[in-house]
Amino acid sequence: MKKFALVCGASGAIGQAIAQELAADGWSLYLHYHLGIERIIPLVEELTITYPAQEFLAVQADFSDARGAEQLAMQIFSIQAVIFANGHSYTALLEDTPVSEMDALWRVHVQNPMTLLALLGSKLRMHSKSYVLFIGSIWGSAGAALETVYSAVKGAQHAFVKAYAQEAAYNGVRINAVAPGFIDTKMNSHLSVEEQSEIMENIPLQQFGMPSDVAQLVRFALSGQADYMTGQILQLNGGWYI
Repeated sequence: MKKFALVCGASGAIGQAIAQELAADGWSLYLHYHLGIERIIPLVEELTITYPAQEFLAVQADFSDARGAEQLAMQIFSIQAVIFANGHSYTALLEDTPVSEMDALWRVHVQNPMTLLALLGSKLRMHSKSYVLFIGSIWGSAGAALETVYSAVKGAQHAFVKAYAQEAAYNGVRINAVAPGFIDTKMNSHLSVEEQSEIMENIPLQQFGMPSDVAQLVRFALSGQADYMTGQILQLNGGWYI
């Protein structure tokens, strides 16, 4: 039987890298996107040609909408793994952050992921082993000025992982998170060269992470070689936060 994983945010750099790694490991994939259809279509075509024995399906939903999880759940049939690699950040002082942005960040990173897992729980439990993996953030553990709300919702993700792992373990569902530090993606392109150099000075390994670094750790977590692990926040940051 084919094993299916849902990659939320598959149109982003990290989501695409995760899709590539999981496809190489034999997973059929639901590739979720919100607005990035121009990146999803080539990805579906590429993976279908490379792995003809597997299935790759594009699924659309807006996680900033209160009904985003329900919209996505209706498109999912058999499922053994869910990876939440979607989301966005917002940089501003707390007093300059609109309530509408706070609401959107909460829905995208916390409310809809939790709702989706509630809706897909019975399908995950049909397998003797299944997996849920969040792409959290270093700021969910350490916190960051000017990204207060983003830090808060990522911290909520981390707390949810620890709690839900205990609830789901009896049904064989492994719940974990990867908390990346600085990953070289478009999300960080707003930083100047000077700001990037300052960050680099604080990273012991003296290098930024790449989307492939995150994707390879996700692949390992879903490989069956890490099945005694659940409820963990895996720090992937070059030693920036320990």
